[in-house]
Amino acid sequence: MSGSLKALVAELSRRGPNKVFGGDLAFAGLPGLVCTPESGFSLPAVAFGHGWLTQAAAYEGLLKHLASWGIVAAAPATERGVVPSHQGLAIDLRTTLDICAGVRLGPGKISVHPDKLALAGHGMGASCAVLAASGRSDIAAVAALFPVTTSPHAVDFAPQISAPGLIVATPTDNKKIDPYARSLALTWGGDVQLRALAKGTGASIPEGRTVMAALGVDKPDKKVRRTLYAVLTGYILATAGNKKEYAAFAELDKTAPLMRAIDPFVPEQVKPSMLARAAGMFS
Repeated sequence: MSGSLKALVAELSRRGPNKVFGGDLAFAGLPGLVCTPESGFSLPAVAFGHGWLTQAAAYEGLLKHLASWGIVAAAPATERGVVPSHQGLAIDLRTTLDICAGVRLGPGKISVHPDKLALAGHGMGASCAVLAASGRSDIAAVAALFPVTTSPHAVDFAPQISAPGLIVATPTDNKKIDPYARSLALTWGGDVQLRALAKGTGASIPEGRTVMAALGVDKPDKKVRRTLYAVLTGYILATAGNKKEYAAFAELDKTAPLMRAIDPFVPEQVKPSMLARAAGMFS
């Protein structure tokens, strides 16, 4: 990791210079949230997919953070049931991007460039963002944060994506990364970064009370949250936004603090447990 990237992460982990306006996508016929900077033309936009049983409102802090750095950010509030339609959320993510690109948002002082569109998501929403990206040729970047299995499988659609991708995974108990994230990276059609948190989980992304947090399965970490906010912001600015000053976020050989780079083609070596070593001594 270069010092410059570390400095950029520190910069982007804080709220940006733009005043933020928040609104409801319902004005365009789709329930959800949209956040925009106060002004700016030819801006990048990202449609963000929510996790399973997680309200879109739980990502309002992330949407506002992105908007403060000059990114139009929106999240559809659909498919929130116990048995959601993954294809349905993917369709709604595409519709959300169409709204961002085709409808004058905010106070009328902003516009989105049609070549600066990105898709992103968390958990279920991450895989749905992959499904959504596979159906479009105008996507500039995709960010899948802690993707999970969906129906249909996002892995089957990833080869159709030529846009650059960022995949962030959580290490499993044996210190290997989640195998689904690795499979997604292996099948990606364009350039892809596979990253793993050194500690923490995707539970740090949504704010407020979530089902998993209430069950005590995952607990949010504010430091991890700030890092994830910064990495997502920097990646969208570098790719969809074409901001050269943030190009380090799109370089395959660099990683942010609290993360490590993973080569999906190289199997990870895991040290044998003490029990396994003892068994080997008597075999």
